[in-house]
Amino acid sequence: KYQRESAWTWEHQALVRARPVAGDLALRNKLEALRLEVLRLPRPDRELHDDVVSMRLRMYEHGHSPLTGGDDEFDLKRDPGGIVDIEFIVQYLVLRHAPEHLALTLSTDVVNLLAALQENHLLLAEDADKLQRAYLAYRAEVHRSVLRDQPALGKSAEHADRRCDVIQIRDQFLSGLPAL
Repeated sequence: KYQRESAWTWEHQALVRARPVAGDLALRNKLEALRLEVLRLPRPDRELHDDVVSMRLRMYEHGHSPLTGGDDEFDLKRDPGGIVDIEFIVQYLVLRHAPEHLALTLSTDVVNLLAALQENHLLLAEDADKLQRAYLAYRAEVHRSVLRDQPALGKSAEHADRRCDVIQIRDQFLSGLPAL
């Protein structure tokens, strides 16, 4: 009842990527059925847009601590044009279009969701490709940072074009967020 009637938009955003991975099979099946039902609920577009943008702005204002040593570094996850922006684009588009495009709820990973968005003509092939390439490049660098026990930072200059692409696509759907 909570998910259907009272949950915040960010909680539905989390359901886009949620998946049961262990436990009783019957419970896992019930959870997945609920996830599909909630993701496929119709949502007013302006309200959805404003909620997603508001949550992303809150992340900048309250949850972003400066990890960088200067302007030449880029937080691969949290800075504008990074992983979180890509995830928010995907989550917004899934929540916006899942009632009409049920296939958008069948996957939980960003790469497959980008493919589903493209296949359903909700994202241009060129944009889906740019977002996928950026996401995979960022994730690979984050994994290398974790293995080195270092913060997930990249060089701003090395990612400038990629970041600009992500921000340009993000702004098509989620206007009102900061640029570089």
